[in-house]
Amino acid sequence: MSSIVQQLRLHVQQPMTLKVDLWLLGITAALLTIGFIMIASSSMEVAATNNDSAFYYVLRHGLFLGLALVAGVVVFMVPIAWWEKSSWLLLVIALAILLLVLIPGIGRTVNGSTRWIGFGAFNVQPSEVAKVFLVVYVAAYLVRRLDEVRSSLKGVAKPIVVVMVAAFLLLMEPDFGAVVVMMAAVVGMIFLSGMRVKHFLGLIVSCLLTVAVLAVSQPYRLKRLTAYTDPWADQFNTGYQLTQALIAFGRGEWSGVGLGNSIQKLFYLPEAHTDFLFAIIGEEFGLLGTVTVILLFGTLVARAMVIARRAEVQGRLFAAFLGYGLALLVGCQAFINLGVNTGLLPTKGLTLPFISYGGSSLIMSCVTIAILLRIDLENNQAQPEGGRP
Repeated sequence: MSSIVQQLRLHVQQPMTLKVDLWLLGITAALLTIGFIMIASSSMEVAATNNDSAFYYVLRHGLFLGLALVAGVVVFMVPIAWWEKSSWLLLVIALAILLLVLIPGIGRTVNGSTRWIGFGAFNVQPSEVAKVFLVVYVAAYLVRRLDEVRSSLKGVAKPIVVVMVAAFLLLMEPDFGAVVVMMAAVVGMIFLSGMRVKHFLGLIVSCLLTVAVLAVSQPYRLKRLTAYTDPWADQFNTGYQLTQALIAFGRGEWSGVGLGNSIQKLFYLPEAHTDFLFAIIGEEFGLLGTVTVILLFGTLVARAMVIARRAEVQGRLFAAFLGYGLALLVGCQAFINLGVNTGLLPTKGLTLPFISYGGSSLIMSCVTIAILLRIDLENNQAQPEGGRP
């Protein structure tokens, strides 16, 4: 903690030119703006009916956004070396909060899932914090055991065991979507660290089999899978959310029905301002709006990968692996949410980063971008002028 305070003092006493990736910063700002506008558009009718104030969700999201920006600024000031030194502490915190949410009286249950810890009128979702902290731990492990990871399955098995412990705690909530995102990010990090292809293929097969077994092991997950294959067969029960989302996309056609003119948000599509906000974007802005959002996410992940690759070329391996992991976290979660909304993937309760309503997701998404911008800043400080791609 003292190193963070010293770093903040250094920034105040000796201001420096902050050369960071403007593409990454601009895209993040665009996604946050789209999210705020669409939450306002999609939540007012529901909020007016359920909370006696049309601006209930808008004001809360504005507060979350302010906290997220403050958190991003603070995290940006933290040197990347601190994250590496604190990786074990962050792992302990991640596992502790995942365990804490399962304790009766502490964890809050909503719609049958115990995923939140209550703080007065607000809920904190520990899985959002834990995913980032686990990525930090795995990045530090890869630096310490890189030769072992590249040469044997033993080196790969150790971080996977840690991830499986976290996955077990997440499944107890249950939060299957967070497990998939976390596993995908960690496996991607291990692959990008240079593990052998045959080991990687074996790891992929093992992960896919595990996910498949978990998907059919619970009746409600199996029901979602069968509904996903043909949602119209039971459109007023198990297939209801997906069919209503598809209707929203169909109404939007090429350019949409216009901002604020969605019909599906009027109590037809559940969770319109959270998990299925992308469907409302499709209805109000059509194919043009949805393609714009997809391109923004694609460019964001690409820029994050470029930043991580620059750190790797410079020999800053922890920063590189951390950057790869954070890029994969954002990319995988966005891909799953977009896939669920469009019927390409079974329904899962995952928010769309930067856009959907939800304080924990929004804050940790901004923290993720702040870390990536910090990596980019340190890349620029370590590289002579003119070497930026």
